[in-house]
Amino acid sequence: MRYAETGFNLEVDLSQGSVKRVPTDRKLTELHLGGQGTAARILWDRVPPETDPLSPENMLIFSTGLLHGTPVPGANRTSISTFSPLTGLYVNSLMGGWFGPELKFAGYDKIIVSGESPNLVYLYINNDKVEIRDASHLQGQGCQEVATLLQKELKEPKLQVAAIGLAGENKVFQATIEHANSSASRHGVGAVMGAKRLKAIAVRGTKDVYVSGAAELWELCRGKYQEIYDNKNCGDPMAHDHNESFHVDNFAWGNARTRRKDYWNKEREEQWVGLWKEVRSRDSGCYNCPKDCHYTISYPGRHTYFLKCFNKLTYSMAAFEEIDFNYNILGLTSAYGMDGFSTPQVLAFAIELFEAGILTEKELPGFPEGGADRFFYLLDKVVHREGIGDILANGVYQAARQIGNGAEEYDHNTTKKVEQVPLKLGVVNYPFFLMYCTGEKMNITQIEGSFPQAPIANPEKRKKFVENWSAAPERFKKWLLEWEPKQHMPIEASVNVCDWNEAMHYVDDAIGTCAWLSSFRGQFGGSPPYHLFNLPQIIGLAAGIELDSDGLLEISRRNRNLVRALNIRRGLRRDVEKPPEDHWKVRDAEMEQKHLDAYYEFKGWTNDGIPTKETLDRLQLEYVSEDFIGRGILPAD
Repeated sequence: MRYAETGFNLEVDLSQGSVKRVPTDRKLTELHLGGQGTAARILWDRVPPETDPLSPENMLIFSTGLLHGTPVPGANRTSISTFSPLTGLYVNSLMGGWFGPELKFAGYDKIIVSGESPNLVYLYINNDKVEIRDASHLQGQGCQEVATLLQKELKEPKLQVAAIGLAGENKVFQATIEHANSSASRHGVGAVMGAKRLKAIAVRGTKDVYVSGAAELWELCRGKYQEIYDNKNCGDPMAHDHNESFHVDNFAWGNARTRRKDYWNKEREEQWVGLWKEVRSRDSGCYNCPKDCHYTISYPGRHTYFLKCFNKLTYSMAAFEEIDFNYNILGLTSAYGMDGFSTPQVLAFAIELFEAGILTEKELPGFPEGGADRFFYLLDKVVHREGIGDILANGVYQAARQIGNGAEEYDHNTTKKVEQVPLKLGVVNYPFFLMYCTGEKMNITQIEGSFPQAPIANPEKRKKFVENWSAAPERFKKWLLEWEPKQHMPIEASVNVCDWNEAMHYVDDAIGTCAWLSSFRGQFGGSPPYHLFNLPQIIGLAAGIELDSDGLLEISRRNRNLVRALNIRRGLRRDVEKPPEDHWKVRDAEMEQKHLDAYYEFKGWTNDGIPTKETLDRLQLEYVSEDFIGRGILPAD
């Protein structure tokens, strides 16, 4: 019997119109734990490195986590793996909600989508019944509307739907895949789904998921559920904390270039809270989680939508507008299916080019005067890929180079062609420098989180933090205790912090646990519900896989190096491993490169960032080293 997984993947070839239920290899689960890890192996084996991300040969993989469908609270994050049209590299985009557990209950660990349908279709899964159905009646419909329509059409009110909007249909690189209160937003996964002419996946499942130690796991999870509920240091704090002073004072506005210090005040907070009370309908959480990190917004004239994470601020900050504008435009972008981090930057980038004279009335006829009106104007152009919008839809990096005439100077917030969270801070933070440089997930929120972002100034508070820091290995406690304000940690510490941060995310993305309960929340309070020292027991009771903390780290590093190998095979090298030039005002180029050298050495990579044969073979990735040697990426000796 297979524990914590179904042992079957669903293979969907849209070119052939075929569906197959395919058994999986338990050995791969033991090596990678599932989720993103086993998805990366499928992409390595079956998608050649020269494959265009928007071609039928690319694959779009929806992965449940190993712990989905078990009693483990907060195990609900679905991993969507493919190659990005924005970067050409591997992408792992995540969404919470109910989709992953529902897919597991239907009897599948993954949906592997290949090919390209001649017409717009949706995939209907109801346990053993799987059909590719015509979706012509859904064309142009908003993401939330699609879910409602399919629930009615299929007479399944508990149906879980993942859908693209008009942005995905038109292969806009900011296109998302929306599901209930969540979305897979980064790097154009919605464009890949649109290229396959797959409008939605609708899932209903009623089967059992078996676990290895049912009684003991149940008792453990009952206590863990209460612990999560009581822990103020887990879950998304932005859902209920209305003091936005940190974000609006420290993050950049207007295409991530301009900081507005002292913008926040009590009067503005009262104004924002007042509007929030008017437009908020209710709070919600994800599958089997006691936290209510999402809430619905009913803004006049817009379809009701769920507010997610930092989206609450991104559009108003980019357009220099107040919060009512943000609620308003999200009503559109949520329906279109568009990334709330990158889309505002793309729109503000176009405005900046217009103000600089690089774009003119010729490209933007009838361009409005106000920031809000300009954003709505540009959004319409981008989502329809009309005129200059056809170029902007390719993201800031590519658009800047297509437009030319000095536009490249205004691309200052991308790493490996991806729009980053808009930071404009003082002195460089070296662990974050390494995370921006080397992160295969590209987005900093998918890399940071286990170690505090800054030193704790008060020695007593610092000591207390460390005393309660159950998630941290001892060396990290020592480094934090010794880290003083306005000082840099030793290079060794910075390298280890980067490695630990990313390792915990790779664990979460294999087993499906929410980062707000694990890898992202260790920096706040030091006591996330899930960490390196308690997850092995949970995995053992659920899946029957015996691990200790060292074994869990080993798996995370195996997955990390496999993802790295996918990108190396597609051309990634050291020359692009650098953060945006003006993320920090004070930089030391020589010291930055010393950190990068030390990180590569720590990881067992060459000076160009390529995993060595010794590293790959030690991690049981011999097939990767053989491929690299055959391609001349690594030397034969």
